[in-house]
Amino acid sequence: MKKIIAAFICAAVFILNSCLSTSTGGVHISRNLTDRGIMSKDSLVSFFMANNPEADKSEVKKLASLYIKEAKTEGINSDCAFVQMCHETGFLRYGNLVTPDMHNYCGLGAIDAEHTGERFDTMKEGVRAHIQHLHAYATEENVSLKNKCIDKRYKWVKPRGKAPDISGLTKTWAADPEYSVKLDAMLTRLEAF
Repeated sequence: MKKIIAAFICAAVFILNSCLSTSTGGVHISRNLTDRGIMSKDSLVSFFMANNPEADKSEVKKLASLYIKEAKTEGINSDCAFVQMCHETGFLRYGNLVTPDMHNYCGLGAIDAEHTGERFDTMKEGVRAHIQHLHAYATEENVSLKNKCIDKRYKWVKPRGKAPDISGLTKTWAADPEYSVKLDAMLTRLEAF
């Protein structure tokens, strides 16, 4: 019963946060994964650097540009994808199974010590694979990728379209029952940039 009440409270908080914008900038970032991102590269970089001032700013600028470009190509919300990267990598601090040299910005295939996750040769490929994986979660079977699929796990997302917004990523993308609440809170913070 406690788990049901906790899940209900988390859902209520998520719905409330999705309906209201608490940002001082007056912008509201959509939580729908197929909506277009609205934040500029500079805003994404400023948000990131505020959360990890030790990061290589030139690398963050490249990442922000790639997220905006790749997401636009595939019809995915760049704001949601960028925030998910920030969450999954701890703002590029890493620390778990995935390491910086893997260019795996969303924990693709990272399960345990025997399955540390997918590896990509370049930053661009890592971002593309992340966007493509979100595409599988957010779109129906009849919506095809624009770029050649490099996400080896894309075909395993069943059913396609099970997460049209960030709330659908909880217990599907990640086992954490508060996964979407955490992403929503980060998006709310990003709205101020």
